[in-house]
Amino acid sequence: MLTLLSMFYYICLRRRSRSGTRGEALTSRRAVESGQRATLPISVEVEQYAKEVLDFSSHYGSENSMSYTMWNLAGMPNVYPSSGDFTQTAVFRAYGTWWEQCASAPLPFRRTPKAFHSQDYIELAFEEPVYPTAVEVLETYHPGAIVQIMACSLNPFSQNPPTDVSHFHTFPIYHPASHCWLASEAKQGWSRWEVLWAEEPTKVLTPQARQFSPSIKQLSFPTNLIRVEVNSSLLKYYTELDAVVLRGQKERPILSLYKMPRIDICDLSDSDEELSDPGASFRQAGDGKHINLGNGYFDKLPYELIQLIVSHLTLPDLCRLTQTCKLLHQHCCDPLQYIQLSLQPYWARLSDTSLGHLQGRCTLLQRLNLSWTGNRGALTLTGFSSFMKACGGSLVCLELSCCHFLSEPCLEVISQTCPGLQELNLSSCDRLHPQAFTHISKLTQLRRLVLYRTKIEQTAMLSILTFCIELRHLNLGSCVMIDDYDVVASMLAVRCRSLRSLDLWRCRNLTERGLAELAAGCRLLEELDLGWCSTLQSSSGCFQHLARNLPCLRKLFLTANRTVCDSDIEELAANCPALQHLDILGTRMVSSSSLRKLLQACPKLLLLDVSFCSQVDARIVQELCGLFPNVAIKKSFTQ
Repeated sequence: MLTLLSMFYYICLRRRSRSGTRGEALTSRRAVESGQRATLPISVEVEQYAKEVLDFSSHYGSENSMSYTMWNLAGMPNVYPSSGDFTQTAVFRAYGTWWEQCASAPLPFRRTPKAFHSQDYIELAFEEPVYPTAVEVLETYHPGAIVQIMACSLNPFSQNPPTDVSHFHTFPIYHPASHCWLASEAKQGWSRWEVLWAEEPTKVLTPQARQFSPSIKQLSFPTNLIRVEVNSSLLKYYTELDAVVLRGQKERPILSLYKMPRIDICDLSDSDEELSDPGASFRQAGDGKHINLGNGYFDKLPYELIQLIVSHLTLPDLCRLTQTCKLLHQHCCDPLQYIQLSLQPYWARLSDTSLGHLQGRCTLLQRLNLSWTGNRGALTLTGFSSFMKACGGSLVCLELSCCHFLSEPCLEVISQTCPGLQELNLSSCDRLHPQAFTHISKLTQLRRLVLYRTKIEQTAMLSILTFCIELRHLNLGSCVMIDDYDVVASMLAVRCRSLRSLDLWRCRNLTERGLAELAAGCRLLEELDLGWCSTLQSSSGCFQHLARNLPCLRKLFLTANRTVCDSDIEELAANCPALQHLDILGTRMVSSSSLRKLLQACPKLLLLDVSFCSQVDARIVQELCGLFPNVAIKKSFTQ
């Protein structure tokens, strides 16, 4: 009965708040501005396109052109409302689950929150700071990848940090001397990130263009820095974005100044006693005495079982649980709980102080993910070095994708403190000085090295290959500072004969000579990405020689090589039965007959991209899809 009355009371309050919202808000506003001005100004909504692209995690295009690059998101739309595959749009490097199925893909981290879906991001600066009322993203091909839109308090065009918005985070620390918990506040620079909108990845059935404008949260600060995060795992092909529109008001909206009372039905209870019962841990015995049950029977569980239960918590929950009691503090601070640590989902809140609080718990740390963290002064050399010196001794995997705080001294610290490091990811760390990469050669146990979109030069690369002979996976995609890829390929053939995967996406000067030496020396190669390597010509026989020498090949990307012909496809069919992924986008010399041979000879084939192959029309693709339903045959279009 009491519950029904509570429900009725809640409904009445809701109706009252809805009916009185506008009147009460205006009354409150007038009270605040009493004696200042008699009339309220009308705030004009500002509409603006992105002025500049500040940062991004990956893109399909080249570093030296505008085709398919993130820089196309600056300014007014080039394509919208047209649909299709256009070079004037922004395209991320990957889509679907194909990259996760490859041998070169890293293992997932434990404790990654289920709500964290982002795989790529782009940050856009606008001319004027506004209080956002809408963010519109113009998607022109395979929409649905956007999972989160964020706003930052920092004005990227201002030399002075904002004085009214600072970002503090509280980290609980157990003080053993006083047996109590202390709150330590860490100020994360001057940038504050707020989520405007977030959802799970969606699968849009149509590839047609759309204007994506979700309902966004109201901010307490103006912004002209927007971050869009995407997850393309559910998409059938590359998503393409054309422009981003930020709408907002220069003046703070009236309703944001008036905080309406929020009533949550979960806060209602039948009695005050149920909200707080300080004697809940005591029970009365038959003789009238009170017995202290403490933790009940929980602390009688085996230590290993409690450890297993706690291991399912996310990192923030783990930190919160340390504050409950000494028993759970002991379990939540056990270094065995921190063998793997992914801080990427918390990139917006991580600071030197955060690492300092975790430092004592990570003495057995083996895998660490700091991707996307530390930018705009949130992490410094001092904080990073202190953490690595304390916790880097056992590291075997270190993910540092898009970490722009990294400098040469940071890589020097890594080389000194992580002697057993086997995996290092510096993807899109494009602000690292070329000289910094020489320190990687000291990590002689490396098996996986990702240098995508870095400024590594040839001298440093050859030094790494000289000493890191255990390499299994190497990514040199879009490394434009390497002068001669033939020399690099030759060194790989001599020093890294156990190489399993090699990404040379958009390397600009690899020739048939370097490719022949690579195929002869690295015969265990399973993955090879030669996409947009325009200096390779099929007429030299390089692709046929490749197919004959690499029988273990599972993934081969020959994207945008116009010279790939039927003979190359037939050699792949005859010599590479384990082939799973093949991309021959753009060739004009492959017919349906050779593709049919390939599909029959390679039963494990999962992905075949024949987009813009002039001899393979939509009718042929439809026919092949019917004959080989287990293969995803891709055929993009332009309208």
